[in-house]
Amino acid sequence: MKKLLLPLISASIAYADNTPAAAPQGGVTPFIPLLLIFAVFYFLIIRPQQKKQKDQQAFLSQLKRGDMVITSSGIIGTIRTVSDKFVTLEVDNNVCIKLVKGQILENANSLKEGKETSLKEATT
Repeated sequence: MKKLLLPLISASIAYADNTPAAAPQGGVTPFIPLLLIFAVFYFLIIRPQQKKQKDQQAFLSQLKRGDMVITSSGIIGTIRTVSDKFVTLEVDNNVCIKLVKGQILENANSLKEGKETSLKEATT
């Protein structure tokens, strides 16, 4: 029985050795969709967020006394003192609160100008 199977096995091994090697699969081609997804993710999410963060840091560095601002919690006040990390806001006559500078969200000077014009209109 071994003598009968031995030529068959050796013939199949010899046939396998004569077949050409398959071309290697891979390379850069399978990574192209992954690279495209990362590029889209970068340009639609990461880059705009970095720009927004840079603009916010520039805004915070330009704060000065007398600016009217809105905090992230919705408090509107006028800046009385500014330091590196803290800001004191006057929210009403002689009512001041001290906040971390990073909590200031945006400038509200347009509200201040609108308030003055609405007062002028009301008195006339």
